[in-house]
Amino acid sequence: MNVRVLFFGVLKDVAGRDSEDLTLADPAKVEDVLQHYRSRIAPLNEMVNSIAVAVNQEYAKPETTLNSGDEVALLPPVSGGAPRAQLTRTIIEVKAISDAIRQPQDGAVVIFEGIVRNHSRGRRTLYLEYEAYEEMAFRQLESLLDQALSKYQIREAVIVHRLGQLKIGETSVLIVVASAHRAAAFDACRWLIDTLKRTVPIWKKEYFEDGAVWADGEPFPEAVSTAASGTNSQNSASK
Repeated sequence: MNVRVLFFGVLKDVAGRDSEDLTLADPAKVEDVLQHYRSRIAPLNEMVNSIAVAVNQEYAKPETTLNSGDEVALLPPVSGGAPRAQLTRTIIEVKAISDAIRQPQDGAVVIFEGIVRNHSRGRRTLYLEYEAYEEMAFRQLESLLDQALSKYQIREAVIVHRLGQLKIGETSVLIVVASAHRAAAFDACRWLIDTLKRTVPIWKKEYFEDGAVWADGEPFPEAVSTAASGTNSQNSASK
């Protein structure tokens, strides 16, 4: 069967087109359309959880059955762009995300990338694995972004963190901050990564040629630590 697929907003940019005809095996569902583009347009893979779909100008669920000749519209959030906080198991598309955040009123966009290096503790690193208490981590990331927007004179900020296995050279965390002036963007970006490492429940395991270890975390802030007052306990989260 053939359907007409429409792209809007940032989806039009990442797809490089505003529409196209798509041939699908019959029978087909909305999920088949999403799966088709997940495998062909990498940035879409990052954004798929925030996308709405309309079939013939009516919102549709992934399990909605399609008919030949249907019009399928892929819709980003109406405010534009991807969610500000994201946890993903796929490659972080740095350029697509940083391009999506930019607006004409911005005088500075500061980008921080945490990258998997090939050594740690004097040993050669093979790869890393990240795990998280995902529901809590997502809420904490959203909270950090809200705090940064209130603490610093920035317009917008985004955090994307990888989970699962990462190869050497891959981006583990991306923070993008947009502001009218560079000082606020730099300050907010530094505060976001430093606070993320201390408070967000994400952990890193390092794999070497001769074994694996969990990376030492930074101590929790006193406000969230369960350590008894006056002890030297060093509870930690993040990397």
